[in-house]
Amino acid sequence: MPLDPQAKAFLDQLAAMGGAPLRAQPIPEARMLMTALAGMSGTPDIPLAQVENRTIPGPGGAIPVRVYTPAGTGPHPLLLYFHGGGWVLGNLDTHDGVCRQLAHGATCTVMSVDYRLAPEHKYPAGPDDCYAALVWAAQHGGEIGIDPARIAIGGDSAGGNLTCVTALQARDKGGPKLCFQLPIYPVTNNTLDTPSYVENATGYLLETADMDWFWGHYLSSKTQGEEPYASPLRAKSMSGLPPALVITAEFDPLRDEGEAYAKRLTEAGVPTTLHRFDGMIHGFFGMSGIMDKAKAAVAEASAALAKAFAR
Repeated sequence: MPLDPQAKAFLDQLAAMGGAPLRAQPIPEARMLMTALAGMSGTPDIPLAQVENRTIPGPGGAIPVRVYTPAGTGPHPLLLYFHGGGWVLGNLDTHDGVCRQLAHGATCTVMSVDYRLAPEHKYPAGPDDCYAALVWAAQHGGEIGIDPARIAIGGDSAGGNLTCVTALQARDKGGPKLCFQLPIYPVTNNTLDTPSYVENATGYLLETADMDWFWGHYLSSKTQGEEPYASPLRAKSMSGLPPALVITAEFDPLRDEGEAYAKRLTEAGVPTTLHRFDGMIHGFFGMSGIMDKAKAAVAEASAALAKAFAR
């Protein structure tokens, strides 16, 4: 399919603004640019029963989290959400709108995790924080009014990677049982050699060179990229992982590796739904204020979560 007109309008707006790409900027400026991009998404500010900033203990010190509590009587199920940004960018604010939408749409508590970022804190700091947040939620969920028997995890891009990795860690370490996973255009391998990396190398917001830049900041050595907790597609087995909805975008360098992850899950007998959104670009899930297909994706994710929580 051709590029969706609403996605094209967004890309045209970015092009008109000019400026250097993310990978050509110092880290502080790149982080500010991602915050600015989030502000262009037009995501509605959905009111909830409560939104609270707090900290939980982590392996490298306190982890900031933001807890979104929906209306209604608890205890509520929980979605642990890991934001995107190439493990280098992003924070609680850049994904505030998405978390509000999912909390409202799925009638669940969402805990957004502000895991440590590279290059200040390289792999495996991010995965370690995300797994620690899961363990904390399972053990102390009563503090935020959630049902520890109904925990799902999700995230976009690098946060999708951390979703897949946290699912692997929970399985491998005998950790908390997960009822669902929601990887949204996840990073699953560090090879950057799929057809989608060639077809969508430039011009669609996230570029192949950006991914090389992100991986370079995230890993201390390229050999770490061969580890399943960095590249979850390299896991020997996908059996025993939670059911999944995997969302990908047609014009995204990460499209093929996300779909390969869904295929591996299916082959391992894990109930998995894959939805490629044709005409869409990387990052679209957070742009429901300006893209109709983003609204549809958020609605689908919310419905899938609600169904998983009801089992």
